[in-house]
Amino acid sequence: MIDPTIDALALGQRVVAVLETGLRTATYKLATLMALVDECVEYLPAKPDDELAIPITRVAERVLEIYWRQVAPLQGFGQLRQSSQPNARILRAVQRLRDDAAARHIASPGVARDRLPVEYRVAVDDIALTLAQQPLHRLQRVTGAAAGPTFLYDDNWLHDHVSWRTINENGGVITLYPGVAAGLARLSGLLKPTLELLWVQDVVKLNAGLVEQGQDVAGHLFGRERISLQPVRLALLDSFGARCFYCAAPLRSSSPVDHVLPWSRVGIDGLANLVAACERCNSDKSNALPAVATLARVLGRDRVLLDDIGSHVGWPVQYERVCRAARGLYRGSPDGAPTWLSRGTFTPLDLRTVPVPWIE
Repeated sequence: MIDPTIDALALGQRVVAVLETGLRTATYKLATLMALVDECVEYLPAKPDDELAIPITRVAERVLEIYWRQVAPLQGFGQLRQSSQPNARILRAVQRLRDDAAARHIASPGVARDRLPVEYRVAVDDIALTLAQQPLHRLQRVTGAAAGPTFLYDDNWLHDHVSWRTINENGGVITLYPGVAAGLARLSGLLKPTLELLWVQDVVKLNAGLVEQGQDVAGHLFGRERISLQPVRLALLDSFGARCFYCAAPLRSSSPVDHVLPWSRVGIDGLANLVAACERCNSDKSNALPAVATLARVLGRDRVLLDDIGSHVGWPVQYERVCRAARGLYRGSPDGAPTWLSRGTFTPLDLRTVPVPWIE
């Protein structure tokens, strides 16, 4: 568990203060910070006061995943502007890859990574360079403020015209200061909703008429069904039976696919994080973490069968990623935090009584 003496709250307050007082001409800062929070959850250091080195290309992959859903046109409105500048490099890179993927009937960035490796790498490299030249060296200070001490990572080698040569000379990584990764992981459940709220506000400002049209901006940007899960739904029902994973109630072909680790917390669409569920369990569980025993059942499913399903429907499994995210989420939660056991029933988190390898 994360050491409660780490002043994670002060860290979170400082992050939000910089975002709220700084000028944002694009949503890039928000996407970058959201990606860093997810990295801290999935790669939570062994000790609370450890540093964490994060490859910039891995941050770029997470940013790509976020924008993958968002570059799709909003029905009745079109593609949403996310930058006041005409040259929105990150969005253009994501859109190019998405167009290439659509031409080959690929709906997921995880599948695009495997089936379009060249196009995927070009997009990631373009995004990574943009991150290094723009938000990564502006994330820790208010626009126009004199350079001062940083509180997340050392960014003194980053600037508007930084090259790949300089990036590689610095190992291609940013290294979070001691305690920062643990603090961000611990606050992920609070920071991510805050980032989403600021994100929606920025998009509304950049797109005149959204409010007047009554558009569901938050749903379009962050709704968990932004990627069609129909192929996965049918495959899960065929392979594991048409019963709710949680309560065993009979399911229909239109029943929900639930993200076991909440999509709002880690955004993992891999098969290892998906189960078929009834509407009542899906709604009741909502964004709660499942009980450890429930997640153990999920991760205990036949991995060969999951791999076969993934190959058949063209969908990533991401088993190891789910294990990493579970470790970060549960170890980053305080003892006694409520976890969802079944409809109307929550159980307090106590990892000491449930020895599971993916949390240790």
